[in-house]
Amino acid sequence: MSKISTKETQNPSILKFEFEDFIIKNESFEFKNIDETKNSPLAQQLFYLPFVKTVYISGNFIAIEKFSIVEWEDVKDAVAEQIETFVASGGIIITPEENTTKKQPITVYGESTPNPAALKFVVSRMLTKTAIEFKNIDQTVASPLAKELFKFPYVKEVFMDENYISITKYEVNSWDEITLELRTFIKQYIENGGTVLDENLIAASVEEEAIKTENFDKLDVTSQQIINILEEYVKPAVQADGGNIAFESYDETTKTAKVILQGACSGCPSSTFTLKSGIENMLKSMLNDDSIKVEAVNA
Repeated sequence: MSKISTKETQNPSILKFEFEDFIIKNESFEFKNIDETKNSPLAQQLFYLPFVKTVYISGNFIAIEKFSIVEWEDVKDAVAEQIETFVASGGIIITPEENTTKKQPITVYGESTPNPAALKFVVSRMLTKTAIEFKNIDQTVASPLAKELFKFPYVKEVFMDENYISITKYEVNSWDEITLELRTFIKQYIENGGTVLDENLIAASVEEEAIKTENFDKLDVTSQQIINILEEYVKPAVQADGGNIAFESYDETTKTAKVILQGACSGCPSSTFTLKSGIENMLKSMLNDDSIKVEAVNA
């Protein structure tokens, strides 16, 4: 029996049920009700559960959005067991005919971040392997999507990484007023074949970062250790919050590590606390040096 693990998202209504292997490739599915599930016997069965609002199927997971009548803590184990039993008994997740011949829409949903000015839009498709940030429309040569997003008067900055887009807004609008408009625009733009990122132009946009990577072996040992700690322990956490952190430099004399904050982390009110109480303390502990300091060059 294929073992399924559950994973929370920052949207408390949505829970992911992850498989050890891919269940479908190159397609994503969204089912809003039982009438839409003719090509997914599994989704059809899940809608018999009274609390199921939406079913998403993509890659190696099934994500379910619930109504508020139950708490996930009370039902997640039973749902995981039901999915496991369905698959183990030979049940079909997506019918092969539909999977290969019918184009399915992507799913996009918003997640809050620690930065009240930034929202993370998660897409059910990989967008980029390279984290890239756009501070204004003039920087969007590599991303036609980012260029279009800057045409919304409330969009201040755009950050993309893996399968999400973090948007930082001006204070003129609240998220309640603009989230649906942005979510719908991103969803329709990608579904209609719009270019998110031009891979040929990304290289030029991140050339400086690439040079730093190539020169890793030339750095002092402490700098190398700091980079490794940031990559392994810090970056996954800030990416989950819709941001990114990059090593800038380390001064052996002052023992100061400088980092660059991107996406939702840039300008976040809690970023200073995170740097001092989180990252700085981590480096002090892991490098066994209480004199190390961390500063953000763009805080």
